Amino acid sequence: MPEQDNEKTDKAKLFFDRARQVAAGNNFDYAIDMYLEGILRNPDAVDDGHQPLRELALSRQTRGGKKPSMMERLKLMRGKSPLEQMVNAEHLLAKDPEHLPYGEAMLKAAVAGGYKATAKWIADLLFGSNNASQNPSFATYILLKDSYAAIGQWDRAIAACQHAVRMRPDDDELADEFQRLTAEMTVSRGKYDQEGDFRKAIIDREGQERLQSQESVIKTEDWRASAADAARRMYADDADLSRNIFNLAEALADLRNDESENEAIKVLEEASVKKQDFSFKQRAGLVRINQLKRKIRDAESALEANPANSQAKAQVTELMSRLNETELEHWELSVKNYPTDLRAKYEYGVRLVRNKRYDEAIPLLQEAQKDPRHKISAMDKIGMCFFLKGWYSDSVDVFTHALDAHEIKDDDISKELRYNLGRAYEELGERSKALEIYRKIAQLDFGYKDVPQRVDKLRQGAM
Repeated sequence: MPEQDNEKTDKAKLFFDRARQVAAGNNFDYAIDMYLEGILRNPDAVDDGHQPLRELALSRQTRGGKKPSMMERLKLMRGKSPLEQMVNAEHLLAKDPEHLPYGEAMLKAAVAGGYKATAKWIADLLFGSNNASQNPSFATYILLKDSYAAIGQWDRAIAACQHAVRMRPDDDELADEFQRLTAEMTVSRGKYDQEGDFRKAIIDREGQERLQSQESVIKTEDWRASAADAARRMYADDADLSRNIFNLAEALADLRNDESENEAIKVLEEASVKKQDFSFKQRAGLVRINQLKRKIRDAESALEANPANSQAKAQVTELMSRLNETELEHWELSVKNYPTDLRAKYEYGVRLVRNKRYDEAIPLLQEAQKDPRHKISAMDKIGMCFFLKGWYSDSVDVFTHALDAHEIKDDDISKELRYNLGRAYEELGERSKALEIYRKIAQLDFGYKDVPQRVDKLRQGAM
């Protein structure tokens, strides 16, 4: 990456950091401005810019934030460049997060500007929203189809086209378009259109495998030590630069031993105190969590080698308990310091469920549903909370809704949702419904959990 791009990325991070700080104080409008300033400098910053801005917008809305005025709409619904058009549309979307035409304008500009990561992110958000609508828009599915195709996301383009076909099953041109997209995906995956046959695809695959193999070998101990030394030198040159602090901590943590990981934690926590910035403490918490996970893997390996070793077994139990407490504390602090961070709410909710604190977990997971990345998983865990509380009818409603909203009907998530729904029906005494669900799972994956035993048991009971 050129130095100029590095400088823009660093400046963008400063704006993103400032946005998170002021958002924590509920200064939403100023935070929106800061996020947009960062996005102007790093347009494809999904995780640091677009996603947290979306979460902020939803929190602002729930607290009565005003929608954009007529003058704002007139001013911001135009722009000289695709980047300016994208940021202006996102500004309006942040002020009115349920008005999807702003998102559509943002998507068109992102595609025009070649901001593929951003285009995919906003397209996924629009796709989920349109699917969930009682009156989905045919025009939106067409826009999604064309946008996904423009950025090479053929599987998503096909899915959007399928939804459009369902709305207009007699549209021959649309049916032809579906066939074309399917062919494009085949060509893209197989690369049969290059050099005449499939030999090029095989060569490319072998080259990719070599690269992946090299990547797994590259990070030897010497390489990691060298990277840590380089990070130390940069930190010594300017110990106040956030990038240098994070880079040093990452390089130290990558050495994967107690001494270096503890040093990384110390560097980050000192920076958090000095700068009054929780992002450093948050990163320190993640290093501490990964350190415990590494220790658990080592202890489990020792136990596997000698199952009779009671000391190793006790160590695994003790480390698992420490990890549970550390994760609970880390994500609780993250939610407290970043109240608009939906990912933090999801992660904290998951840990609360593990600790059987269902009443605390449910509202957090309900908010986390607003994040498309965690929507279905959050719904599944809400359903489990109701199930474990004995609210079986409510759990049926949630699992059913989640299955309806989930696009892929035969993946692991779908099987998990179906299994949980079957369990809920069993508890309600609706055996025929439970049996039908388990049968469908068995037809997809016969060895899934204890499905065969449940099918046999329910069938015998019906005889």
